[in-house]
Amino acid sequence: MSDPSALPGVLYGALTRHADERGAMREIWRASMAAELTPADTGGPPGRSPAYVQANLSSSQAGVLRGLHFHRRQLDRWLVASGQAWVALVDVRPMLAGGDTPRVEHRALGPDEWVIIPAGVAHGFLALEALELIYFVTNEYDGTDELGFAWDDPLAAIPWPVLAATPDGQPIVSERDRTNPTLPALVERLRLSRTG
Repeated sequence: MSDPSALPGVLYGALTRHADERGAMREIWRASMAAELTPADTGGPPGRSPAYVQANLSSSQAGVLRGLHFHRRQLDRWLVASGQAWVALVDVRPMLAGGDTPRVEHRALGPDEWVIIPAGVAHGFLALEALELIYFVTNEYDGTDELGFAWDDPLAAIPWPVLAATPDGQPIVSERDRTNPTLPALVERLRLSRTG
């Protein structure tokens, strides 16, 4: 069962957990139950049948913020295995088409909840508590498609929660994410690369 978003191509949902006194089992992915992948959503080349080709497990301590990351040739399917993530999505596609503002959406996801993020939608998450996130992607790691912009970019204006997990209430951010360009600078660079 999935829950559509206001952002085209984004879907949210939750797994079914089968539990008893011994523990629990849950299917994390089944090809026949997955939404159809299209080249438009995956950023893949026309004529190639899109599919999930890599899976990763990300572990983060409470207070870690990862993002905002952006892919032109990759769709992500995130699944919270344990903990709580505050997920922020920024649809950059309207800006790449000539608009001047992105569309932004955010929500908290807990264990067994998932989100599908199409190419062109920047994404980041804040670990509200110790977090394990499984993500499936439609493109093997490609450093040329690892783009990003500032997690606190004023144009995106994401209302990241204040954290009790860190002394100053600020997130723990990697050097890469701390030094990413602004969203307008990234969009301008991508527009120039398409015309140049």
